[in-house]
Amino acid sequence: MAATADAPPAWPQQPMFAALAPFRSACSMDALNRLSAGRGGARAIRFVAQSPELLADGLHYEERIAREGEVATREGSTHDLFNALIWLRHPALKRAMNARQVADIARVGPKRRTRGQCALTHFDEAGAIVWAGASAPFAAWDAHDWRGLFLDARDAWGSTLAITLIGHALFDHALVHREYPVAKALVVGVAHDEIEKRSRDALIDAWPDAERAVAGEIEAGRLLADPQELRPLPLAGLWNARSKSADFYAAAPCFRPLRAGRRYPAPLALAAISRPSSAAANAAGDAPGRPGR
Repeated sequence: MAATADAPPAWPQQPMFAALAPFRSACSMDALNRLSAGRGGARAIRFVAQSPELLADGLHYEERIAREGEVATREGSTHDLFNALIWLRHPALKRAMNARQVADIARVGPKRRTRGQCALTHFDEAGAIVWAGASAPFAAWDAHDWRGLFLDARDAWGSTLAITLIGHALFDHALVHREYPVAKALVVGVAHDEIEKRSRDALIDAWPDAERAVAGEIEAGRLLADPQELRPLPLAGLWNARSKSADFYAAAPCFRPLRAGRRYPAPLALAAISRPSSAAANAAGDAPGRPGR
């Protein structure tokens, strides 16, 4: 990996990294697998070095996870390290995405990609769940009124809005560039008091019960069927030091205007979510896809 268990990588002092703090020292393959075994029981996935010998099995990256429980992981890759940490933190979501990827590979073959696979990949790499109460400022977000969403409605973040980061590339980008990337968000409607008691700096590190419900919708194909379900969320609006200045939203390139004709779906009502599938429901605690490289 990019570091050993004795020398973890130097993470930026950014609030988003607090979500992965419990796994801060898990920077070797052995350490990752010890944590995975402790959290996943009989269904624990294993992180294995991506080598010519491993790839000689002819399996697609996602198929190997589904069949063998093995996540091919490149030595020295911080991108793959963060992927492993997200497996540990959000296992139900990762397993649901893997199940969907494998199902579509079986349906259309490994060389074609469905709209659903594109949505899954966007979410896997750069995704976030935004938990939203009934009074959340959706009109501002729908219009890409970034000042309205982040500055005028600043008090909403941590009370009626909070975010759980899922995409491992978000962390890799922040590590390499020391700046906040733009997440691709699914919005899930929940009670605001649940947000308030779980949120810290507008961040909910993990919400396993709710995530399992969302995972059930993903695995059933009712979520992430199309990339257009995902909303852009510039994370700089939450935590950048300049985010309390109105000028910031007019000048920073991450705050893009709404594209003509773009419309976003309504938030998913968590209370209306059907019972999660057995595969998602059985994913233990906080423990696993991505298309082939």
